[in-house]
Amino acid sequence: MAEQYLRTVRLFADGREVFSAREKTGEAPGALRIRFQVQQMDASKPNVCSVIVTNPAPSSVKTFMQERKKISLSVGYQNHDQVVFKGEIIQTRSGREDITDTYMHVIARSMDRARNYATVNQALAAGHTYRDRIDVAVKAMREYGMEVGHIADLGNKKFPRNYIAFGMAKDLLREVCEGAGASWSIQNNVFQVVKNDQALPNSRVVLNSNTGLIGRPVQTIQGVEGRALLNPMLKPGGLVEINEKSVEQATINPAYRGEQYNSMIQRIAADGVYKLYVVEHIGDTRGLEFYTDFIGIANGDPISKALASRGISDAEGA
Repeated sequence: MAEQYLRTVRLFADGREVFSAREKTGEAPGALRIRFQVQQMDASKPNVCSVIVTNPAPSSVKTFMQERKKISLSVGYQNHDQVVFKGEIIQTRSGREDITDTYMHVIARSMDRARNYATVNQALAAGHTYRDRIDVAVKAMREYGMEVGHIADLGNKKFPRNYIAFGMAKDLLREVCEGAGASWSIQNNVFQVVKNDQALPNSRVVLNSNTGLIGRPVQTIQGVEGRALLNPMLKPGGLVEINEKSVEQATINPAYRGEQYNSMIQRIAADGVYKLYVVEHIGDTRGLEFYTDFIGIANGDPISKALASRGISDAEGA
């Protein structure tokens, strides 16, 4: 990744760049201020993006007033920005922050219609596989504009009987993932299936003080929680490598009733490799924030109960 200075934020509507804020060496920040928050999880729930643009041109605001318009947000440094969100607008509002400044606030979700409305109605002959069932669901969801990315090898198990796929595509995916030990999600409009004990291929990011790690990650009941300078390469289902000595050990509860809490504390990986389940990008082109927060579990370990309560599970699809 490029050196992490000179921030770049670009907001697109229907593939056309409408707003951009780029820092340049020796120049003060421009008048345009863009604040954003992108929430991503290794779960079937749609990812969410919130963007606030200060002092936008009225003509540009009109571009975002159409519900379900496709938008994308690209962030990074210098000329090396990457897309961290693709989705559709669900609300746009505008107003005044104070007597001098106006704002536009856009809220968007990623492929929620594919998840919530895609239906299947197809028969599969005896001898079909988990992948065949996945393909039935994917075919229905692609009608809503979804793209297809990594689909893990779910094994060569062949079912001895015919199967009727009927109902919601998301329910079929949940059934398949429960049986195959995997999770499915849609990241930036791209469908992916990742085995519970595996990660996305070629996804490992090494984090330390030289590559943007901020402070010391903390061991918690959710997993290992940390913060880095904004890094679009950190993605749900991917891997992050952090030296085990850099992780702050959790404090146990010494009370008798604290044993249950203590048993939920996730382990610090001896090899320092964690699978990411929650990634949140936060930025402000004229403020201090330009971070990526993340929660990871030691690679190969089952999901924590605390993360499961957030809608993430080893049998994803709810």
